[in-house]
Amino acid sequence: MPSAAWRKSSHSLPQGSCVEVAQPPGEVVLFRDSKIQGGPVVAVPKDVAVAFISAVIDSSF
Repeated sequence: MPSAAWRKSSHSLPQGSCVEVAQPPGEVVLFRDSKIQGGPVVAVPKDVAVAFISAVIDSSF
């Protein structure tokens, strides 16, 4: 996805081991492994991504 502006959490490990996220125009959010930038990308509807991220934030991990 060359047109996607990827970013990762400020909580990422110094080695860069993290999930990256991008939101291209439209109603989709993209996720990928920061260690394998040319690897697979998971695309989900924006509302699903928001629900997932909200659930992770609200969890007691």
